[in-house]
Parts: sequence; C-alpha cells; structure tokens
Amino acid sequence: MNDDLKRAFSPAKLGKLELKNRILKAATYEGKSPDGVPGELLLDFHKQIVSGGTAMTTIGYCTTEADGRINDQMTWMDEQFRPQYTDLIAELKRTAPGVAVSGQMAHCGNFSKNSKLQRLKRPMGPSRQLNMLGISAGMPFAGAMKIADIDYLVQTYYDAAVFMKSVGFDAIEIHFSHGYGLSQFISPRTNRRTDEYGGSLENRMRLPLRALDAVRRAVGDDFPILGKMGMTDGVKDGLQFEEALEVATMFDKAGIDALICSGGTSSFNPMVYFRGATLDKGMLEVETNPIARLGLKYYGPRLFRYYPYEENFFLDKAKQIRDRVNCQMVYIGGCTELDSVATIMREGFDFIQMGRPLVKDPAYVNNAMSNPNYRNNCSHCNKCASLIEAPGGIRCVENDAVQVQ
Repeated sequence: MNDDLKRAFSPAKLGKLELKNRILKAATYEGKSPDGVPGELLLDFHKQIVSGGTAMTTIGYCTTEADGRINDQMTWMDEQFRPQYTDLIAELKRTAPGVAVSGQMAHCGNFSKNSKLQRLKRPMGPSRQLNMLGISAGMPFAGAMKIADIDYLVQTYYDAAVFMKSVGFDAIEIHFSHGYGLSQFISPRTNRRTDEYGGSLENRMRLPLRALDAVRRAVGDDFPILGKMGMTDGVKDGLQFEEALEVATMFDKAGIDALICSGGTSSFNPMVYFRGATLDKGMLEVETNPIARLGLKYYGPRLFRYYPYEENFFLDKAKQIRDRVNCQMVYIGGCTELDSVATIMREGFDFIQMGRPLVKDPAYVNNAMSNPNYRNNCSHCNKCASLIEAPGGIRCVENDAVQVQ
C-alpha cells in the first residue's frame, strides 16, 4: 500500500474528534424511517457501514423541525425521538468501537411535498415561488419568510443542535447546499428578497451564517461542525463558482471546522452531484402518485440532465476552495476506486466522504485495507438513489442481481 493510501486508512482528527481513518459515510437520505421514526431499518443500514471499517457514518437529512421535511416519512430532531436516537447511536458504537456518528442538519425551505405540516400552511423560503415538488401533494406554491419566520428558523437550528449533541452525535454537518432551505437564501435564483437577507452575497449569507452561529453556540467550541456547501447550482441564474469561493471564505472565517464542497440542486439540476445514469427512469418505476408520474415523464428529462461519470469530478474546483480556506477539507464527488482515494490524499484533502461506493460495499474500508487490488465496481447506475421513497428505502440493485445468481 502506497503512502497516500496509508494516510487514508490511518487515524486522524476532525477538529478535536479522533477518527480511526479518513473515510466518512456521506450524508444521504436513505428512506429508512417509516412514518418519520428512526428504527431497525435505519440502524441496520448504518450497522453495515460501521462494521465495514468506515470511521464516521452520517445520518442524513435530520431536519430541524417537523415542517423542515421534504416528505412526511423523514425524521426530525425532536424529544419524542430521544430514545430511538440514543439507542441507535449507542448500538452503532457497540457494533464498531471507536466509530463516530454524525448527523446532517437540514431544512427543506420551499422545496417540499410534506402534506403533514404542523406549524405552517405551506412551505416557506426566501421568496414566493412555484413549489414544483409539491404539485402532486396539492401544495404548488411556497411562501416568503418574514423576519419572524427567519428568527424562528434560526432557533430551530439551535434547538436541534442541543438535541443532537445530547443524544450522542459526535459531529454535526449543516446542509448549506443542493437547493434546500439555507442554500435557497444563498442562491440568487431563489432569493429575490430586497431586505437585509437578499441582494448582495453578504446579505444572502446572513441566514446561513446565523444558523452556523446558532449551532456553534449550542454545541460549544470543541464539537466538530461540518458544512456541505455548493460550488454551483448548475443553472445559469443560480450560484456560480466565483461566488462560491467567497461563500467558502465566509464559512471559514465564521469558524466552521470542515467544508464539504458539492454542487447542483435537487430542485433544478441534481445530476451535477450524481453523474452517470439519470434518475428519472428509476423513479418512474417506483412512483405511485399519478400526478408525480406525469411530471416525471414529461419534466424528468429536463430536470435530470445527463453528465457522464468520471472519477473525482469535483476535484479541480474543490482544490481552488482548499487553497482559499484554513479549515479542514472533506472531499466528495466520484471518489470510488483506490487510485482516486490516493489522488485525493495526495492533493492534501483531510477526509473523503463516500455515498454510493459504501451502498455498493459497506465493507469498503476493511476490504481495501486487506486487498491492494480491491475494486469497488459501483457502476453509477444510480438506481439506489431512485429508491429513496420505495418500500425499505435505498439498496444496491447490482448486489441484488449478484445474490440472485
């Protein structure tokens, strides 16, 4: 094993958190919390990941309030789930002593089809707009948040962070990307406000930085906070890379411990961060709502644009951000095979987040450490991602085929 791979599989510190290696499970919504309750499905999925040697697994899309969910099957950070999260995290640590567990803190903003809103009458974001995702659920429009709504949202980030630390999470990842709540304020496409939360980049960053500050106040200086940020929205009038460089600098100056640099938006151009086979055909196979099926059939090819897969597809831009900041850097984006892992380590990144490679092979780390010729062989068919709302949630369909043979 060369020195770059040895570095990847050697102990490291994320902030002040000791990790047994530099491979982290990326935050992905797995669709394994029926009725919003984190239970055996979610536990079993992450037990496979931690058993396989990954240093830190991330529970994806932990919304800060019930109305922050994209759909009503998502979980949120609430006292009613304290026993489930306490037990889940404790069991993961019993399964793999020394493993760390992170939670991705998120909010949908105006991008939602959650028909079980508790506080709001409709989803709300920075500005009024069409809520394409909500059309099939009878919620075609999203409202504009007032200052009181923004203040309330910031408080949910504080409260959720207090909760997450108290139930045993070792780190928090704040989702600033992919077209969800906070990134809707960052993006000029979705933020058309004329007050102190809109217009200039400084104003558009006001809410995300307030959320970061709230989380930091809630967890203290020694608790790691990561941020997943976008390097581009993938649309002409959205966030562009030149502004993203400034966004990264602002997060760095605000005291974030590590940045994860992604791109694209779930609402306008998700294939920027997937690459490979598009998701629309797979989603059509499992979608049961007739309105949603019609939308996927006609709008899907425009939303899910084709970008050929290549290894380390975000590397060039992520390196430019790496050179601008002092915080730690977590690479994400097409790092599947060991040659790519070695490249990322050689380029000076601190950690690597993996999603699909760990769905394909949860024992990636153990297998790679024991076999210098290890190949993951994920084909990037993206069928796993198209199953997030299917019964049982995501799984690798390629592994299904192998088991059948």
